[in-house]
Amino acid sequence: MPENSNHNKLNIKNGIVFASKAGDFIENSIGKTIDNTHLKAPELEGEPDLMTWYRLSLPECLSGDGSEYYIYVKKADPSKLCIFLSGGGVAWNEYTAARPVTGAKVAAGEPNYYWNNLRPFTQVMNINVGITDNLNPLNPFRDWSFVVITYATGDFHVGNNDFSYKAEDGSQQVLHFHGHLNFNKSMEAAVKLFPNPSKMLIAGNSAGAFAVPAVAGEIADDYYSKCRDITLLSDSGQLLYKNWRKTARTIWKSDEKIWKCINSDNITVDWYRALCENHGDRFRFLYSSSIRDYLLSAYYNDIINRKYKTDSKVQDLFYEQLHVMLDQLREINPEFKFFLNDWKLPLVTMGGTVHTSVREFYFATKHVAGISMAKWLSDAVNGKEYDVGMHLL
Repeated sequence: MPENSNHNKLNIKNGIVFASKAGDFIENSIGKTIDNTHLKAPELEGEPDLMTWYRLSLPECLSGDGSEYYIYVKKADPSKLCIFLSGGGVAWNEYTAARPVTGAKVAAGEPNYYWNNLRPFTQVMNINVGITDNLNPLNPFRDWSFVVITYATGDFHVGNNDFSYKAEDGSQQVLHFHGHLNFNKSMEAAVKLFPNPSKMLIAGNSAGAFAVPAVAGEIADDYYSKCRDITLLSDSGQLLYKNWRKTARTIWKSDEKIWKCINSDNITVDWYRALCENHGDRFRFLYSSSIRDYLLSAYYNDIINRKYKTDSKVQDLFYEQLHVMLDQLREINPEFKFFLNDWKLPLVTMGGTVHTSVREFYFATKHVAGISMAKWLSDAVNGKEYDVGMHLL
Protein backbone atom coordinates (compact mmCIF):
# COMPACT_ATOMS: atom_id res chain seq x y z
CA MET A 1 0.00 0.00 0.00
CA PRO A 2 1.38 3.48 -0.80
CA GLU A 3 2.76 5.55 2.03
CA ASN A 4 0.19 7.83 3.62
CA SER A 5 0.77 10.33 6.36
CA ASN A 6 -2.55 9.28 7.93
CA HIS A 7 -1.84 5.56 7.60
CA ASN A 8 -2.43 4.83 11.27
CA LYS A 9 -5.40 7.14 11.77
CA LEU A 10 -8.17 5.62 13.87
CA ASN A 11 -11.89 6.36 13.78
CA ILE A 12 -13.47 5.36 17.07
CA LYS A 13 -17.07 5.89 18.13
CA ASN A 14 -18.93 4.22 20.98
CA GLY A 15 -15.88 2.09 21.59
CA ILE A 16 -15.84 0.54 18.10
CA VAL A 17 -12.89 0.98 15.76
CA PHE A 18 -14.41 1.46 12.32
CA ALA A 19 -11.15 1.71 10.42
CA SER A 20 -7.56 0.96 11.33
CA LYS A 21 -6.03 2.76 8.36
CA ALA A 22 -6.94 5.88 6.45
CA GLY A 23 -6.98 3.75 3.31
CA ASP A 24 -10.08 2.00 4.65
CA PHE A 25 -12.14 5.10 3.98
CA ILE A 26 -11.16 5.08 0.31
CA GLU A 27 -11.35 1.34 -0.15
CA ASN A 28 -14.86 1.09 1.24
CA SER A 29 -16.29 4.03 -0.64
CA ILE A 30 -19.21 2.98 -2.80
CA GLY A 31 -19.26 4.51 -6.28
CA LYS A 32 -15.65 5.66 -6.41
CA THR A 33 -13.47 4.41 -9.22
CA ILE A 34 -9.89 4.01 -8.04
CA ASP A 35 -7.04 2.20 -9.74
CA ASN A 36 -6.11 -0.37 -7.13
CA THR A 37 -4.43 -2.83 -9.49
CA HIS A 38 -1.17 -2.52 -7.62
CA LEU A 39 -2.87 -3.82 -4.45
CA LYS A 40 -4.09 -7.04 -6.02
CA ALA A 41 -2.36 -10.39 -6.01
CA PRO A 42 -1.88 -11.58 -9.60
CA GLU A 43 -4.66 -13.62 -11.19
CA LEU A 44 -3.79 -17.30 -11.40
CA GLU A 45 -3.29 -18.40 -14.97
CA GLY A 46 -1.85 -21.85 -15.51
CA GLU A 47 0.38 -23.54 -12.96
CA PRO A 48 1.12 -21.49 -9.83
CA ASP A 49 4.69 -20.71 -8.79
CA LEU A 50 5.71 -21.91 -5.36
CA MET A 51 5.29 -19.61 -2.36
CA THR A 52 3.34 -17.02 -4.34
CA TRP A 53 -0.13 -15.74 -3.52
CA TYR A 54 -2.61 -15.63 -6.38
CA ARG A 55 -6.13 -14.38 -6.82
CA LEU A 56 -8.42 -16.96 -8.41
CA SER A 57 -11.66 -15.61 -9.86
CA LEU A 58 -14.75 -17.82 -9.70
CA PRO A 59 -17.15 -16.47 -12.35
CA GLU A 60 -20.16 -18.51 -11.15
CA CYS A 61 -19.97 -16.84 -7.75
CA LEU A 62 -21.05 -13.47 -6.37
CA SER A 63 -20.21 -11.18 -3.52
CA GLY A 64 -23.14 -9.88 -1.53
CA ASP A 65 -23.63 -6.76 -3.67
CA GLY A 66 -23.48 -8.75 -6.91
CA SER A 67 -19.88 -7.89 -7.71
CA GLU A 68 -17.09 -10.31 -8.61
CA TYR A 69 -15.95 -13.04 -6.26
CA TYR A 70 -12.49 -14.53 -5.96
CA ILE A 71 -10.39 -16.55 -3.54
CA TYR A 72 -6.69 -16.54 -2.73
CA VAL A 73 -4.43 -19.56 -3.18
CA LYS A 74 -0.80 -20.37 -2.48
CA LYS A 75 1.07 -23.51 -3.47
CA ALA A 76 3.79 -24.68 -1.13
CA ASP A 77 4.07 -28.18 0.35
CA PRO A 78 1.18 -30.03 -1.37
CA SER A 79 0.94 -32.56 1.45
CA LYS A 80 -0.05 -29.86 3.98
CA LEU A 81 -3.16 -27.86 3.13
CA CYS A 82 -4.98 -25.15 5.05
CA ILE A 83 -8.54 -24.28 4.03
CA PHE A 84 -9.11 -20.89 5.61
CA LEU A 85 -12.62 -19.45 5.96
CA SER A 86 -12.43 -15.67 6.14
CA GLY A 87 -14.48 -13.39 8.32
CA GLY A 88 -16.17 -10.10 7.57
CA GLY A 89 -19.27 -9.55 9.68
CA VAL A 90 -22.81 -10.90 9.45
CA ALA A 91 -26.30 -9.82 8.40
CA TRP A 92 -29.09 -11.57 10.30
CA ASN A 93 -32.17 -9.50 9.36
CA GLU A 94 -33.32 -6.71 7.05
CA TYR A 95 -31.92 -3.96 9.29
CA THR A 96 -28.40 -5.38 9.28
CA ALA A 97 -28.62 -6.28 5.57
CA ALA A 98 -29.24 -2.59 4.86
CA ARG A 99 -26.05 -1.54 6.65
CA PRO A 100 -22.96 -3.02 4.98
CA VAL A 101 -19.53 -1.53 5.47
CA THR A 102 -19.28 1.66 3.39
CA GLY A 103 -16.91 4.59 3.38
CA ALA A 104 -19.61 6.99 4.52
CA LYS A 105 -20.61 4.81 7.48
CA VAL A 106 -17.02 4.22 8.47
CA ALA A 107 -16.23 7.92 8.36
CA ALA A 108 -19.36 8.78 10.35
CA GLY A 109 -18.85 6.02 12.91
CA GLU A 110 -22.26 4.52 12.16
CA PRO A 111 -23.16 0.82 12.47
CA ASN A 112 -21.87 -1.25 9.57
CA TYR A 113 -22.32 -4.96 9.94
CA TYR A 114 -20.66 -6.84 7.10
CA TRP A 115 -18.47 -6.62 4.00
CA ASN A 116 -20.59 -7.04 0.88
CA ASN A 117 -17.85 -6.92 -1.75
CA LEU A 118 -14.19 -7.77 -2.30
CA ARG A 119 -12.51 -4.48 -3.03
CA PRO A 120 -8.72 -4.85 -3.23
CA PHE A 121 -8.17 -3.64 0.32
CA THR A 122 -9.59 -6.93 1.57
CA GLN A 123 -6.35 -8.53 0.38
CA VAL A 124 -4.70 -6.91 3.39
CA MET A 125 -7.20 -8.81 5.54
CA ASN A 126 -6.71 -12.15 3.80
CA ILE A 127 -3.05 -12.81 2.93
CA ASN A 128 0.44 -12.16 4.23
CA VAL A 129 -0.63 -11.63 7.82
CA GLY A 130 -0.56 -14.06 10.74
CA ILE A 131 -0.97 -17.65 9.63
CA THR A 132 -0.88 -16.62 5.95
CA ASP A 133 2.40 -14.68 6.26
CA ASN A 134 4.94 -16.07 3.80
CA LEU A 135 7.94 -14.20 5.15
CA ASN A 136 7.85 -14.40 8.93
CA PRO A 137 10.23 -17.15 10.09
CA LEU A 138 8.20 -17.40 13.30
CA ASN A 139 5.16 -18.58 11.32
CA PRO A 140 5.23 -22.40 11.31
CA PHE A 141 2.59 -22.48 8.55
CA ARG A 142 4.53 -20.48 5.97
CA ASP A 143 5.41 -23.66 4.05
CA TRP A 144 1.79 -24.90 3.94
CA SER A 145 -0.37 -24.67 0.86
CA PHE A 146 -3.43 -22.46 1.32
CA VAL A 147 -6.88 -21.87 -0.06
CA VAL A 148 -8.34 -18.72 1.49
CA ILE A 149 -12.11 -18.70 0.97
CA THR A 150 -12.93 -15.03 0.99
CA TYR A 151 -16.15 -13.73 2.48
CA ALA A 152 -18.46 -10.95 1.37
CA THR A 153 -21.95 -12.36 1.82
CA GLY A 154 -22.85 -11.84 5.49
CA ASP A 155 -24.16 -15.41 5.89
CA PHE A 156 -21.37 -17.33 7.68
CA HIS A 157 -20.55 -19.03 4.33
CA VAL A 158 -23.82 -21.03 4.40
CA GLY A 159 -26.42 -18.96 2.51
CA ASN A 160 -28.36 -19.79 -0.67
CA ASN A 161 -30.65 -16.81 -1.10
CA ASP A 162 -31.18 -13.57 -2.97
CA PHE A 163 -32.60 -11.50 -0.14
CA SER A 164 -34.68 -8.43 -0.94
CA TYR A 165 -34.47 -5.62 1.60
CA LYS A 166 -35.25 -1.93 1.90
CA ALA A 167 -32.10 0.17 1.97
CA GLU A 168 -31.68 3.20 4.20
CA ASP A 169 -32.64 5.48 1.31
CA GLY A 170 -35.92 3.58 0.86
CA SER A 171 -34.94 1.78 -2.33
CA GLN A 172 -35.36 -1.96 -2.76
CA GLN A 173 -32.07 -3.80 -2.95
CA VAL A 174 -30.89 -7.40 -3.04
CA LEU A 175 -28.25 -9.00 -0.85
CA HIS A 176 -26.85 -12.10 -2.49
CA PHE A 177 -26.50 -14.60 0.35
CA HIS A 178 -24.45 -16.90 -1.88
CA GLY A 179 -21.95 -17.98 0.74
CA HIS A 180 -22.56 -21.70 0.35
CA LEU A 181 -22.32 -21.65 -3.45
CA ASN A 182 -19.11 -19.64 -3.15
CA PHE A 183 -17.81 -22.17 -0.64
CA ASN A 184 -18.56 -25.16 -2.87
CA LYS A 185 -17.02 -23.59 -5.96
CA SER A 186 -13.98 -22.69 -3.86
CA MET A 187 -13.66 -26.29 -2.75
CA GLU A 188 -13.90 -27.53 -6.33
CA ALA A 189 -10.99 -25.25 -7.17
CA ALA A 190 -9.11 -26.45 -4.08
CA VAL A 191 -9.34 -30.10 -5.12
CA LYS A 192 -8.01 -29.30 -8.59
CA LEU A 193 -5.01 -27.46 -7.18
CA PHE A 194 -4.34 -29.70 -4.17
CA PRO A 195 -5.85 -33.15 -4.82
CA ASN A 196 -4.18 -35.27 -2.19
CA PRO A 197 -2.98 -33.61 1.03
CA SER A 198 -2.06 -35.94 3.87
CA LYS A 199 -2.56 -33.25 6.56
CA MET A 200 -5.22 -30.55 6.67
CA LEU A 201 -6.15 -27.59 8.80
CA ILE A 202 -9.65 -26.17 8.37
CA ALA A 203 -9.59 -22.82 10.12
CA GLY A 204 -11.61 -19.64 10.24
CA ASN A 205 -11.68 -16.35 12.09
CA SER A 206 -14.71 -14.30 13.12
CA ALA A 207 -17.55 -15.15 10.68
CA GLY A 208 -15.32 -17.91 9.34
CA ALA A 209 -14.98 -19.31 12.84
CA PHE A 210 -18.73 -19.90 12.96
CA ALA A 211 -18.56 -21.54 9.54
CA VAL A 212 -15.86 -24.10 10.39
CA PRO A 213 -18.19 -26.61 12.09
CA ALA A 214 -20.96 -25.90 9.58
CA VAL A 215 -18.93 -26.94 6.53
CA ALA A 216 -16.12 -29.15 7.86
CA GLY A 217 -18.18 -32.29 7.35
CA GLU A 218 -18.70 -31.41 3.70
CA ILE A 219 -14.99 -30.80 3.22
CA ALA A 220 -14.11 -34.15 4.79
CA ASP A 221 -16.84 -36.17 3.06
CA ASP A 222 -17.27 -34.57 -0.35
CA TYR A 223 -13.86 -33.14 -1.20
CA TYR A 224 -11.11 -34.75 0.87
CA SER A 225 -12.46 -38.11 1.96
CA LYS A 226 -9.02 -39.73 1.78
CA CYS A 227 -7.38 -37.32 4.21
CA ARG A 228 -7.41 -38.78 7.72
CA ASP A 229 -5.39 -36.09 9.53
CA ILE A 230 -7.65 -33.04 9.84
CA THR A 231 -7.58 -30.34 12.51
CA LEU A 232 -10.32 -27.75 13.00
CA LEU A 233 -9.85 -24.28 14.47
CA SER A 234 -12.54 -21.71 15.17
CA ASP A 235 -11.02 -18.39 16.20
CA SER A 236 -13.55 -16.06 17.85
CA GLY A 237 -16.99 -17.45 17.03
CA GLN A 238 -19.28 -16.53 19.93
CA LEU A 239 -22.43 -14.49 19.37
CA LEU A 240 -25.63 -15.47 21.17
CA TYR A 241 -28.88 -14.82 19.31
CA LYS A 242 -32.18 -16.59 19.89
CA ASN A 243 -33.23 -16.41 16.21
CA TRP A 244 -30.23 -18.06 14.53
CA ARG A 245 -32.34 -20.99 13.34
CA LYS A 246 -34.93 -18.69 11.77
CA THR A 247 -32.20 -16.61 10.16
CA ALA A 248 -30.44 -19.63 8.67
CA ARG A 249 -33.73 -21.13 7.46
CA THR A 250 -35.63 -18.10 6.14
CA ILE A 251 -33.11 -15.27 5.64
CA TRP A 252 -30.05 -17.15 4.39
CA LYS A 253 -32.08 -20.17 3.17
CA SER A 254 -29.30 -22.54 4.13
CA ASP A 255 -29.53 -26.24 3.37
CA GLU A 256 -31.76 -28.13 5.79
CA LYS A 257 -28.84 -30.05 7.26
CA ILE A 258 -27.30 -26.72 8.24
CA TRP A 259 -30.29 -24.98 9.82
CA LYS A 260 -32.13 -27.95 11.30
CA CYS A 261 -29.47 -28.69 13.93
CA ILE A 262 -29.61 -25.13 15.31
CA ASN A 263 -31.56 -25.46 18.55
CA SER A 264 -30.16 -22.79 20.87
CA ASP A 265 -28.87 -19.23 20.92
CA ASN A 266 -25.30 -20.42 20.30
CA ILE A 267 -25.04 -21.39 16.65
CA THR A 268 -21.38 -22.41 16.93
CA VAL A 269 -22.05 -24.86 19.72
CA ASP A 270 -25.01 -26.34 17.84
CA TRP A 271 -22.97 -26.80 14.68
CA TYR A 272 -20.13 -28.43 16.61
CA ARG A 273 -22.59 -30.72 18.36
CA ALA A 274 -24.01 -31.87 15.02
CA LEU A 275 -20.54 -32.26 13.55
CA CYS A 276 -19.30 -34.36 16.45
CA GLU A 277 -22.37 -36.58 16.32
CA ASN A 278 -21.65 -37.41 12.70
CA HIS A 279 -17.87 -37.02 12.38
CA GLY A 280 -16.47 -37.06 15.89
CA ASP A 281 -13.58 -39.34 15.03
CA ARG A 282 -12.48 -37.43 11.92
CA PHE A 283 -11.08 -34.26 13.47
CA ARG A 284 -9.01 -32.62 16.15
CA PHE A 285 -11.08 -29.82 17.68
CA LEU A 286 -9.64 -26.42 18.63
CA TYR A 287 -11.22 -23.16 19.74
CA SER A 288 -9.56 -19.83 20.46
CA SER A 289 -10.82 -16.54 21.83
CA SER A 290 -9.86 -13.50 23.81
CA ILE A 291 -11.76 -13.30 27.06
CA ARG A 292 -13.55 -9.94 26.56
CA ASP A 293 -13.75 -9.58 22.78
CA TYR A 294 -14.47 -5.90 22.16
CA LEU A 295 -16.07 -6.44 18.74
CA LEU A 296 -18.22 -9.52 19.39
CA SER A 297 -19.43 -7.91 22.61
CA ALA A 298 -20.55 -4.89 20.56
CA TYR A 299 -22.50 -7.13 18.19
CA TYR A 300 -24.13 -8.83 21.17
CA ASN A 301 -24.99 -5.46 22.67
CA ASP A 302 -26.67 -4.54 19.42
CA ILE A 303 -28.73 -7.75 19.49
CA ILE A 304 -29.98 -7.35 23.04
CA ASN A 305 -29.99 -3.56 23.51
CA ARG A 306 -29.94 -2.12 19.97
CA LYS A 307 -26.70 -0.35 20.86
CA TYR A 308 -23.79 -1.00 18.54
CA LYS A 309 -21.07 -0.24 21.09
CA THR A 310 -18.85 -1.99 23.56
CA ASP A 311 -18.35 -1.24 27.23
CA SER A 312 -17.27 -3.04 30.38
CA LYS A 313 -20.77 -4.35 31.06
CA VAL A 314 -21.19 -6.20 27.77
CA GLN A 315 -17.55 -7.31 27.86
CA ASP A 316 -18.24 -8.91 31.24
CA LEU A 317 -21.29 -10.62 29.73
CA PHE A 318 -19.10 -11.97 26.93
CA TYR A 319 -16.67 -13.28 29.55
CA GLU A 320 -19.46 -15.10 31.40
CA GLN A 321 -20.84 -16.53 28.17
CA LEU A 322 -17.38 -17.75 27.21
CA HIS A 323 -17.24 -19.81 30.42
CA VAL A 324 -20.47 -21.53 29.44
CA MET A 325 -19.47 -22.02 25.82
CA LEU A 326 -16.16 -23.70 26.61
CA ASP A 327 -17.93 -26.06 29.02
CA GLN A 328 -20.44 -26.88 26.31
CA LEU A 329 -17.75 -27.58 23.73
CA ARG A 330 -15.90 -29.87 26.11
CA GLU A 331 -19.14 -31.70 26.93
CA ILE A 332 -19.60 -32.28 23.21
CA ASN A 333 -16.05 -33.56 22.87
CA PRO A 334 -13.78 -33.96 25.92
CA GLU A 335 -10.74 -33.59 23.64
CA PHE A 336 -11.59 -30.01 22.65
CA LYS A 337 -8.54 -27.80 23.28
CA PHE A 338 -8.55 -24.05 23.85
CA PHE A 339 -6.28 -21.04 23.45
CA LEU A 340 -7.43 -18.04 25.49
CA ASN A 341 -5.82 -14.63 25.71
CA ASP A 342 -6.36 -11.29 27.40
CA TRP A 343 -4.50 -9.21 24.82
CA LYS A 344 -5.36 -5.54 24.48
CA LEU A 345 -4.34 -2.97 21.89
CA PRO A 346 -4.09 0.71 22.83
CA LEU A 347 -7.23 2.64 21.81
CA VAL A 348 -8.46 -0.20 19.62
CA THR A 349 -9.98 -2.58 22.17
CA MET A 350 -11.51 0.10 24.41
CA GLY A 351 -11.09 -1.75 27.69
CA GLY A 352 -11.89 -5.11 26.15
CA THR A 353 -9.63 -7.59 24.41
CA VAL A 354 -8.74 -8.30 20.80
CA HIS A 355 -11.03 -9.79 18.19
CA THR A 356 -9.34 -12.81 16.51
CA SER A 357 -5.68 -13.77 16.56
CA VAL A 358 -4.92 -16.40 13.94
CA ARG A 359 -4.64 -13.93 11.08
CA GLU A 360 -3.18 -10.97 12.93
CA PHE A 361 0.34 -9.64 13.23
CA TYR A 362 0.53 -10.93 16.82
CA PHE A 363 -0.27 -14.56 15.84
CA ALA A 364 3.38 -15.55 16.25
CA THR A 365 4.68 -12.77 18.48
CA LYS A 366 2.35 -12.36 21.47
CA HIS A 367 2.35 -15.03 24.17
CA VAL A 368 0.21 -16.48 26.91
CA ALA A 369 2.25 -18.22 29.60
CA GLY A 370 5.20 -18.17 27.21
CA ILE A 371 3.34 -19.83 24.32
CA SER A 372 2.32 -18.09 21.11
CA MET A 373 -0.83 -19.00 19.26
CA ALA A 374 1.38 -20.06 16.36
CA LYS A 375 3.20 -22.62 18.50
CA TRP A 376 -0.01 -23.91 20.09
CA LEU A 377 -1.64 -24.41 16.71
CA SER A 378 1.45 -25.95 15.13
CA ASP A 379 1.78 -28.39 18.02
CA ALA A 380 -1.89 -29.32 17.72
CA VAL A 381 -1.82 -30.12 13.99
CA ASN A 382 1.18 -32.33 14.72
CA GLY A 383 -0.68 -34.29 17.39
CA LYS A 384 0.48 -32.44 20.53
CA GLU A 385 -2.73 -30.90 21.85
CA TYR A 386 -3.10 -28.87 25.04
CA ASP A 387 -4.89 -25.86 26.53
CA VAL A 388 -3.40 -22.42 26.89
CA GLY A 389 -4.76 -19.56 28.98
CA MET A 390 -7.34 -21.39 31.06
CA HIS A 391 -6.06 -19.55 34.12
CA LEU A 392 -7.64 -16.40 32.64
CA LEU A 393 -11.04 -17.82 33.52
